[in-house]
Amino acid sequence: MTSLPATIWRDLARAHEERADSLTSGHRARKASGERHAIDDFLYDYYGTRPAQLRRWHPGVGVALEPDPAGAAPHQQWRWYAADADGVVRLDVPAYLLDRSESVHHIHRLLTAIASRPAFTGCLGLHEWAMVYRQPQHRHPLPLRLGQEGTDAVVESSQIRCTHFDAFRFFTPEAVGLNRLQPTRATQVDLDQPGCLHASMDCHKWAIKLGPAVPGDLALDCFDLARDIRLLDMQASPYDLSSYGEPAVAIETPEGRAEYVARQRGFSQRAGRLRARLIAVCAALLDISTRSAPSPPAVPSDVVESSIG
Repeated sequence: MTSLPATIWRDLARAHEERADSLTSGHRARKASGERHAIDDFLYDYYGTRPAQLRRWHPGVGVALEPDPAGAAPHQQWRWYAADADGVVRLDVPAYLLDRSESVHHIHRLLTAIASRPAFTGCLGLHEWAMVYRQPQHRHPLPLRLGQEGTDAVVESSQIRCTHFDAFRFFTPEAVGLNRLQPTRATQVDLDQPGCLHASMDCHKWAIKLGPAVPGDLALDCFDLARDIRLLDMQASPYDLSSYGEPAVAIETPEGRAEYVARQRGFSQRAGRLRARLIAVCAALLDISTRSAPSPPAVPSDVVESSIG
């Protein structure tokens, strides 16, 4: 357990709040005026991200907060935290795991599986095209760059290989059969791979799920990565983003495909580093859980012998 003096953790918390406010300022301003944003809103609508949640700084598992004359850390009033007799505040891992153990095991298993695979970068963001294929009604109130017929033609002339269930489940009925894979929730651990934009964006989702066990800088790094990836996700989509001042990454052209793959590889590398840190958070939690678990009672030898065979 590492202990942080109050002079240090208060500065860290303040810097974290300022960074979080900067990252969410556009969304908060638009929400106040009732304005929608086809690119940015995804992170808040789909992931359930709340600016106030991002703003709350956590030291992470294994880090304790020392008190000062102003008092103990406010974290002692937050869920899953505990204060020692001397006023030192820390994450109460047993209490946390009592509620989140199953999630921690799943996240650790999934992220470890993703990290063990090579990155596939040949999907070209066609999942967004498959979501509007032969569909007159679209998810976003934006025109299609190539029109409906042109969009459908790109889908029909391409090889679609989407590995991510949470993208695949939004394919139009006509596009489902065009995907070389048929991912399901049950096969997510088997299919998710580090080149997938959505698997990389999901680092933000897993940081949210792990909550106070994740140090604040890692949580914001994951959110920042998701913001950057979401922009490419939409730039490479069939939608016309000129109303937002964003240029298209025209994956129907050789130049667009090259740009997409280059940026996809960069995001995969960034996500890999963050994913490794999230895996370490899970491993630390599971290690504490193993060490704190009571030893099973000894089984009498006569019971063991009578059960053999």
